[in-house]
Amino acid sequence: MITSVQRLQDTGTAMRDALATRNWAVIAELDMQCRQVVDEAMVESASDEDALRMRMQELLDLYRELVDVCQAEQHRLAQELIQLNQSQQGAKVYQLFG
Repeated sequence: MITSVQRLQDTGTAMRDALATRNWAVIAELDMQCRQVVDEAMVESASDEDALRMRMQELLDLYRELVDVCQAEQHRLAQELIQLNQSQQGAKVYQLFG
């Protein structure tokens, strides 16, 4: 039987792999799984609280990294949209005088 601690580790590993490839669809699915596993781990009477605490800290660190990556991606996309908007404005000027 797989313990909740092991499931936390497995889910965290899978999420880290998905983050490395920026696979946002998989990250969304794994986030839901992670939430369920955390809920289960909190309900279970953990035989090894130290291991559970360690896995929870690893998940917390992973989520911090995930937020940082998401914010960087959001900034990158915002810059692309600004650049696209500026390009479209420039094209409109050429059309007016074309």
